[in-house]
Amino acid sequence: MKAIIDDKIPYIRSEAERLFDSVVYLPGHMISPADVADADVLIVRTRTHCNSTLLEGSKVQFIATATIGYDHLDTQWLDCHHIGWSNCPGCNASSVGQYIESCLLLLMNDHIIPAHPTVGIVGVGHVGSQVALKLELLGCKVLPCDPPRAEREDKESFYSLEELVSSCHVITFHTPLTKEGRHATFHLADKKFFDHLSLQPVIINAARGGVVDEHALLEAMDNRLVRKCIIDTWENEPNISPSLLQRAYIATPHIAGYSADGKCNASRMALEAVCRHFGWKEDIHICPPELSSPIIPASDSRERALQLYNPLHDSVLLKEHPERFESLRNNYPVRREMFPDTCHFHIEK
Repeated sequence: MKAIIDDKIPYIRSEAERLFDSVVYLPGHMISPADVADADVLIVRTRTHCNSTLLEGSKVQFIATATIGYDHLDTQWLDCHHIGWSNCPGCNASSVGQYIESCLLLLMNDHIIPAHPTVGIVGVGHVGSQVALKLELLGCKVLPCDPPRAEREDKESFYSLEELVSSCHVITFHTPLTKEGRHATFHLADKKFFDHLSLQPVIINAARGGVVDEHALLEAMDNRLVRKCIIDTWENEPNISPSLLQRAYIATPHIAGYSADGKCNASRMALEAVCRHFGWKEDIHICPPELSSPIIPASDSRERALQLYNPLHDSVLLKEHPERFESLRNNYPVRREMFPDTCHFHIEK
């Protein structure tokens, strides 16, 4: 068995080399038809577009993307050509939850939003559900919005997008990117959406770049319909909008889900998917590294959260060096979601 693996997928090598007879690591955006011609398995990220152009005539039997999103996979073509595929739903949900929690703490510290804001969460799947848990613990009033789930489940448990635009201090997006169907999410936040905002909210996009219409967002900020924005996922990555970059309160290079814990989950889930496809035993062990330098946890829970992760550090780097978008993402430092077990501290009631 031969596998081609994106060389920026972390913590995967020892377990992958135990599974496969041959492994080749390549930059995701450079994987070519010649590279995959004799491969059995691809393990990729969003930078590799898996379609007929890449795969026609290859030996590839299975593709695992070590990401939640899978719009870079032409799933219809793959299904028609009997090529199995899998994504990693929920792999970095807790990491994105940490990102949103830290962003809200910074907004509160700067008195941009109230101490107990109303937050609308658009998309309440694996990620949105984790975000909701984090924010409820912060004392936020959470309004979940998920039209597809509302249709399938109890409608009374969800709010409409129209209710969010009139009620929220913060609206954060956590949907997949889809361009077809009744619940398509491409440019879900468009000019019409922004024109109906009531409370001049903060807009957060840590979903996919195309979920928010960036031109409409800039216009809404010009018209004072939006107080601030926080952008982690961008249209046209890595060639991101210079105007939006400089005007964003926090701007990061698509790393909300990039905690070491989330990365380990993704690498493990991708290899487990390969094992399931080929009927192999799912015996994958991948553990995140310790923090590179020790941190003495603060006594205050909110300070501890920002000790573990302060997104302003990533924002400063991106704003100073937007041309390094890919490099900042591909060489992201170790970030953990929790302190080591040896740390003990008082938890406020």
